Amino acid sequence: MTHLPKGADIPVPERALQVAVAWRTGPGVPDVDISALLLDAGGRVRGDTDLVFYNHGKHASGAVRHLGRSAPGEPGSPAADWLWLDLARVEPSVERILIAASADGGVFGQVPALDIRVTDTAGAPAAYFALGGATTETAFLFGEFLRRDGGWRFRAVGQGYVSGLAGLVTDFGIVVEAPPEPLPGPGYVPPPPPAAGDDPPAVPAAPVDPFSVPFRPSTHQGRGKETVRCDPAIPPGWALLEIQTSHSISTTIESCDEHGRAAEFLLTAYEDDVRARTVAVVPRGRPLTLRVEADTPWNLRVLPLTHARRFDGRIEGVAHDLVVYDGPPAVLDFVHHGRSDFTVHQHTPPAEPAYDAEDQELLVKEVGQVRVSAPVSGPALLRISGDGPWKCSVRR
Repeated sequence: MTHLPKGADIPVPERALQVAVAWRTGPGVPDVDISALLLDAGGRVRGDTDLVFYNHGKHASGAVRHLGRSAPGEPGSPAADWLWLDLARVEPSVERILIAASADGGVFGQVPALDIRVTDTAGAPAAYFALGGATTETAFLFGEFLRRDGGWRFRAVGQGYVSGLAGLVTDFGIVVEAPPEPLPGPGYVPPPPPAAGDDPPAVPAAPVDPFSVPFRPSTHQGRGKETVRCDPAIPPGWALLEIQTSHSISTTIESCDEHGRAAEFLLTAYEDDVRARTVAVVPRGRPLTLRVEADTPWNLRVLPLTHARRFDGRIEGVAHDLVVYDGPPAVLDFVHHGRSDFTVHQHTPPAEPAYDAEDQELLVKEVGQVRVSAPVSGPALLRISGDGPWKCSVRR
């Protein structure tokens, strides 16, 4: 493998390649998330979809895909986050492809043995760049693929950012929205504003939702039927599950009981290409354990609920998703364009969190192309499942 010094470049074959940002795991070592930016001749993205990362895993051209992270091993073992790219399929208007990464919950000075490596799909090496001297950076531009003289070259960059991935991508034209306010507990309704002339009421303490808790995201990969034992450090409460598969006859996620036996279906999808979200309850006193099954390789991310999409007026999606309704009591109007089952479940925290798991209510159960309405009493966590595009609008 060709070892590149910082600033050097080398020709690479114009065919399918795999790119990995690799490091060594250990106590206190943050995970690393790889991403790609497709730039035009002016050095800017053409739109937000030119950023490929874990939350947008495939470019519309099909030239770049996020493959996910290697399953974590014992402390001190190697780990990597992977991209696949086919340089022959890159659109003519794209002149550069930047390879960046961010440290998840830490800084790159905490990440040992950090490097980027480029191989073909058979594993034959094409380029290697070891990154050293990192300190407080939370994002790095590792390298870039450049069009030159009718072909492609890879250049080692090694530029750090202390402003995270958001600070890096904004330099190239990505518009980063401000993060949403923390989720108030489902069922919470803000108090009405005071009437004119009234003294403002005392501000009540913010409601504490024991089921919306922060924790470090993790990624698990597999093929076929496997049991996933999640990080024991994830506290009891809700966890957002995001799974991605391609060309599988079916994709399922089940929760497991304390003996490791499948207990409840959390997701069942029959689409050809699945990028679906659902919710699981992390039990008290033991790690969350899941049974995942697909015919082809799958990539599962376990995320805090704050990663769920939020809305208070209108939202749309495709197939299976988990969304947070942030508004007051209202009627939700759903439209589904599909052929199979369309369901909407509402999840709320239990009345007695120390003893109960959660409360669920089936708001919608229909088949095919439907228009249907359901009332909600206030902010709610909604698990939406279908086999086609859907929309939800709020009628107050």
